[in-house]
Amino acid sequence: MIDNNIYYTPKQIVEELDKYIIGQHEAKRNVAIALRNRWRRMHVKSDMQREIMPNNILMIGSTGVGKTEIARRLAKVANAPFVKVEASKFTEVGYVGRDVESMVRDLVEQAVKLIQTEKRDAVKQKAEQAVEDIILDALIPPLKNRKPSTTPSAVGFSNDEMPTSDAELNERTRERFREKLRAGELEERKIEITLESSNNPGVGVVGGAIDEVSMMNLQEMLSGMLPSRSKKRKVTIEEARNLLLEEEAFKLIDMDEVKIEAIKKAENSGIIFIDEIDKVASSGNKGGGADVSREGVQRDLLPIVEGSAVTTKHGIVNTDHILFIAAGAFHVSKPSDLIPELQGRFPIRVELNSLTKEDFHKILKDPKNALSKQYVALLDSEGVKLTYQEDALEEIADIAFHINSELENIGARRLHTVMSHLLNEILFDIPDTIPPNAHVAITKEMVQEKLKALVKNRDLSQYIL
Repeated sequence: MIDNNIYYTPKQIVEELDKYIIGQHEAKRNVAIALRNRWRRMHVKSDMQREIMPNNILMIGSTGVGKTEIARRLAKVANAPFVKVEASKFTEVGYVGRDVESMVRDLVEQAVKLIQTEKRDAVKQKAEQAVEDIILDALIPPLKNRKPSTTPSAVGFSNDEMPTSDAELNERTRERFREKLRAGELEERKIEITLESSNNPGVGVVGGAIDEVSMMNLQEMLSGMLPSRSKKRKVTIEEARNLLLEEEAFKLIDMDEVKIEAIKKAENSGIIFIDEIDKVASSGNKGGGADVSREGVQRDLLPIVEGSAVTTKHGIVNTDHILFIAAGAFHVSKPSDLIPELQGRFPIRVELNSLTKEDFHKILKDPKNALSKQYVALLDSEGVKLTYQEDALEEIADIAFHINSELENIGARRLHTVMSHLLNEILFDIPDTIPPNAHVAITKEMVQEKLKALVKNRDLSQYIL
């Protein structure tokens, strides 16, 4: 958002989120304000700019209500680097766990990819021209220091345009083939091209532990020392164009400039989503054990969230203005079980509502990426038309809602289970039993018939110990 001169207002940000996420208006409003505040801070003229800190957000809600989707879509709206991590992963290797700074390094890698994509688009035309010349050289190699021939081969030329030398004949032939290339007439012809292969040695270390940054620096140093290797491949012109375009575009990009811009983008518009923050909250007893490990993870997270300098292979990144969004269900623990210092770093708290039956119905049909629309697109790839009656969608929503209320509540993810169960037989029968150009209509009666076993198993589950 900041870099592309697309400055969405909070209302416009909410409208963008509404295209993919149903309900949760309070959460959307808060993330929209947080995102707009980043743009506002970047346009503060005085020294106050560096003093304005982001309002980090703590989302509280059960699984499947849209916490992760809100953060992910927000990053897409902002065209910002985005990283999602689970707080519980930092406890998996015992007391120490994984290095918490890795989330910042991952964010910088995402920023580098974003900037590379932007730069690649900018040099695409030059890269395509270079690729065209390489392919042309493989088809008709240019003449070098050749003496003019007294009897040039003039096949395909009229007397008026008869070339006077081998060089002129070569050049004219190359231009003829260039026109054929641009017209797509030679896509299936095979040529031999030379590709640069990666010289990354993929080093491993035996013995003592080595931190992640040192390992990356060691690999980069060794890859710089080793000579670049090239290999020849015989491919069609269509394949050659795709293989060479990436390589030529990369040659035109200034990686030093990319790294500088990526670090700036990560620092000023990066978003880190810390999921399962409730899993590292102390459950309230002071007996030690697992709670000591959880509190240790919180204290490791604290300096990253409050602002520190993290060393990455692309340079030092300050986390002062990175937006952190934490989320958790908080069924067993509560936000006040987090250490006070960490609580203070998430001043905005938003409780997400549990999904109602009406929400399930809207989720099925309204979003741009609605599950019902996804299955329509899947079957359309086989030439089969899939339609839903309105009362069928209502019945699907009703069944999913009641299974959630009687079993484990997994939110909107329950719709995936129900829809898969409903359409499995149809998906299996295409194209063998159900031929292309067929029309499949989902009715309420079909939903009840197909999901009868699912509802029956749900009713029986209360008797299983």
